[in-house]
Amino acid sequence: MDAGLLERVRERLAGEGLEPAFAHGLLAVPLPRERLLSVVKMLRDGFGFDLFLDVTAVDWPGRDPRFDVVFHFYSTRGHQRVRLKTTVTEADPVVDSLVPLYGSAAFMERECHDMYGIRFRGNEDLRPILLYEGFQGHPLRKDYPKDREQPLVRYRE
Repeated sequence: MDAGLLERVRERLAGEGLEPAFAHGLLAVPLPRERLLSVVKMLRDGFGFDLFLDVTAVDWPGRDPRFDVVFHFYSTRGHQRVRLKTTVTEADPVVDSLVPLYGSAAFMERECHDMYGIRFRGNEDLRPILLYEGFQGHPLRKDYPKDREQPLVRYRE
């Protein structure tokens, strides 16, 4: 385990004007969405965060910007994790896709799009992966009514 890996990442990002902090045993980096691709590329190429683990969102109704978009990465060499977090508004819930850097992002971004309505600029395949075509709304948004009935769809034979 590379005990200094996260500290080196922290120093590098702080030098770029970001304010990383340790939270729940890992480095958490809040960043503007415009910086997402450059920071992810730097983490992958410069620090060995070679495994993209997850992308999800957190819905904060009543807050502007409404959504946090959260990315988790893992270094298979250093055995460390890092979390990146950016925000998007309800009116413009768009971040850059990580597909050019991590091919597996295509499926994870589709899931986040299904559940929260976050769009990923550059991912050309955001069709439903967990829901069916014709599903209305985004069920993990906190304002989604839990008793909402969806339109009926014909079952395939």
